[in-house]
Amino acid sequence: MDTLQNIETRLVDLEIKASFTEDLVEQLNQIIVRQQQQLDALTRELLALRERPAAEASGPGFRSLRDELPPHY
Repeated sequence: MDTLQNIETRLVDLEIKASFTEDLVEQLNQIIVRQQQQLDALTRELLALRERPAAEASGPGFRSLRDELPPHY
């Protein structure tokens, strides 16, 4: 009788641990999904920043205000 109660107690403990483990795995999965979304967003931003100098180089070059004459000259 005592052995049966011991087995039942151990089984309940294992079920509790399994439940907590499932919750932890779900939380970690959500964190991984969120981090992957952040990585994707950062990758897109990095690609956009890499393309920006090429687009700016094809347009009018850098112009300083000192190079421009005021309207009264």
